[in-house]
Amino acid sequence: MASSSQSVCFTEQEINKLQTTYDQGGLSKFATLIVKKLNDIKHAELNIAVTGNSGAGKSTFINAMMGLRGCDEGAAKTGFNETTMERTPYKHPTFPNVCFWDLPGAGTLKFPMTDYVSTMEFTTYDFFIIISNDRFTENDANVAKEIQNLGKKFYFVRSKIDNSIHSLELQGIDFDTNMVLTEMKQEISCSLMEAAISEPNIFLIANFNINEFDFPQLKESLLNNLDGIKKDVLLMSLPSTTVKIVEQKRAQLKKRIWMLATASGAVGAVPVPGLSFTVDLAILVAAIIDFRKIFGLDDASLQRLANIANKPVGNLKAEVRTPLVGEINTEFVKQMLMRTSIVAVSAAEMALDTIPIIGSIFGATASFAMTYNMLTDALDDLVENAQRVVKVAFPTDPGHPQ
Repeated sequence: MASSSQSVCFTEQEINKLQTTYDQGGLSKFATLIVKKLNDIKHAELNIAVTGNSGAGKSTFINAMMGLRGCDEGAAKTGFNETTMERTPYKHPTFPNVCFWDLPGAGTLKFPMTDYVSTMEFTTYDFFIIISNDRFTENDANVAKEIQNLGKKFYFVRSKIDNSIHSLELQGIDFDTNMVLTEMKQEISCSLMEAAISEPNIFLIANFNINEFDFPQLKESLLNNLDGIKKDVLLMSLPSTTVKIVEQKRAQLKKRIWMLATASGAVGAVPVPGLSFTVDLAILVAAIIDFRKIFGLDDASLQRLANIANKPVGNLKAEVRTPLVGEINTEFVKQMLMRTSIVAVSAAEMALDTIPIIGSIFGATASFAMTYNMLTDALDDLVENAQRVVKVAFPTDPGHPQ
């Protein structure tokens, strides 16, 4: 059997259970498991710890990951002095199940290393970001070792790299930016390995340049080192600042659509006047609204994106040309279903080789193909709009197709 990563959020054991449940209990029992998985995705939590010394740029990094400025409601507090005196949670403005924890630096009089792990509750986080705006210290290395002992992932982030580059420019020094960054990363790596940190993950970023330096690679690494639902949660929470992120979200959501179609047609489905099959319209309404939020096409998200891109929000809204940003209710979804073409859906199209039982469901519920196609059309429409918005917000993104 193929690896479970191909079937998004399902382990091989769960896939086998789906097959057995369908064989023994039919579609209704099978659909109950699908609804449970959708609820697991909806309520999954992700806790990310960000630690480092005073002035390292922890708060600004957290805000960048959430698509916020320091002056925005719910943003991490920033300042020239130490603003983190206790571990402080900051929930994502759109996805509150994602929480960044701003931790005060270790090895100080108030937070000695001997008590730091227990005081900061290290066991509660999914992974750690260790930030410095200069050299990583012995305290940073000690924190990394404690994380390593817990079997958790950690990433070294050297912030304010744009200031370092600008400093060289002000001095009139002739330099090659890529070479400077490579040498800087090698120097950091050597110092950390001398402190017994083997193969450290190092990223050089500028918190106000979210698509430059190593920031995109950092996000990619964070995603690649998470499994199943946790990966899904982080991806959906990332601000849609590049075409690549938009496409990654599309691919992940496409693999969720079959579950929504199954749940809508088999759990709580009722006859709907004008349709020749039973369906739970409320599930479909919620799905489209969720898609819209994930791509940042609601008014609040567009305003936040305009703020960080330093573009007039009207310019971004002008690129949104879909009725899916208006009111979505059961009547609206019903009309969408009535306009949806009845086209057969294949397992290959859904990339569901790892869950062969889905082929049996196509004929088990008349609504499956219709709801699957309708949600796919809605997803594609929202993706096209999100891509246009990103290209206007960040026209210099090298990921834009020419």
